[in-house]
Amino acid sequence: MKGDNIPEFVDNTNHFISVVIPAFNEELRIAGTIQSVHDYLQKRYASYEIVVVDDGSTDATGTIVAALAKERNNLRLVRQAANSGKGLTVKAGIFAASGNIIIMSDADLSTPIEESEKLLSYYEEGYDVVIGSRGLKEADIVVRQPWYRGRMGKIFNLFVRLLVIGEFRDTQCGFKMFRRDVARELFSRCRINHFCFDVEILFIAKKRGFSIKEVPIRWINSPDSKVKIFKDSLRMLIDLVIIRANSYRGFYSD
Repeated sequence: MKGDNIPEFVDNTNHFISVVIPAFNEELRIAGTIQSVHDYLQKRYASYEIVVVDDGSTDATGTIVAALAKERNNLRLVRQAANSGKGLTVKAGIFAASGNIIIMSDADLSTPIEESEKLLSYYEEGYDVVIGSRGLKEADIVVRQPWYRGRMGKIFNLFVRLLVIGEFRDTQCGFKMFRRDVARELFSRCRINHFCFDVEILFIAKKRGFSIKEVPIRWINSPDSKVKIFKDSLRMLIDLVIIRANSYRGFYSD
């Protein structure tokens, strides 16, 4: 594992790390994900929390997290009354988080939590938003997506670059780091509720002058993706047009 050379404990007294994990019907892996993230953070930070946002799951996801939260004072559960989309789910986690550094991570840990060290180094350099990327040539793709998902991803990124924001190779990786005040400003202006919220957040960040760094990460494809290849792809393309229209209408300006 690439994180093995990281010191066993780093007392970053100026850092309170919040890891926000959106979860929808994740009963089979959420306990393992929480344990992995907890084990990593406990060895490296004096102050941290894990915030799991249950997006109206119909399985036992919320019950499992609630039971674990009774045993861990650094684990918090936020419940969405109904399935409302990843964008709103992450937004709820951002506003519930207490840390000065907020890490957004998918429940499947396709990007291992150890990769946060790469993002943190750029946070320390002064960047406001640091995003993990599978699109940079230095990225370590351990298990790739099926070819059709990879092709659709490339087509979507082409539309992102043509219609909204041009300089990023991968807007959709679910592993991102924010300064808390920056995250709250960005998400307070976010209007996209579903998967295209990542593009909107980066667009708003650029528009408002925040510094963004794209960082190659290690990534292991999960076969249980919640993205429906045709339905969600169409919705995401429509959302790109909505983002551009919102910008013209001044929704992202003061």
